[in-house]
Amino acid sequence: MGAEKGSSVQFLDFLPLMARKLGVEGLMQELCKGFQLLMEPSTGKITFQSLKRNASRLGLGELRDDELLEMMREGDLDGDGALDQMEFCILMVRLSPELMEEEAHRAFDSEH
Repeated sequence: MGAEKGSSVQFLDFLPLMARKLGVEGLMQELCKGFQLLMEPSTGKITFQSLKRNASRLGLGELRDDELLEMMREGDLDGDGALDQMEFCILMVRLSPELMEEEAHRAFDSEH
């Protein structure tokens, strides 16, 4: 179980690093590429099956089915059982609280 948690933490820590390196526009482009890798071509959405099949391509291969299902549930804002591109991007940012904290600090600093 520790290894699974470790791989999850590595993934979560990767997003803020990408944001610092690529900037907001670059990060969004990378998230879109990640969505394209994970989505089901026939539906244009990420399903549990497509997530499970392609998770290792994004470093999520060690997550168990129940963890992948939880990601799907957490990200599925419209309740259709799949993630569209916007839901995926929102989920990736929500899974990375450090990124949100950094953005809040930047916004606050730019106001003062």
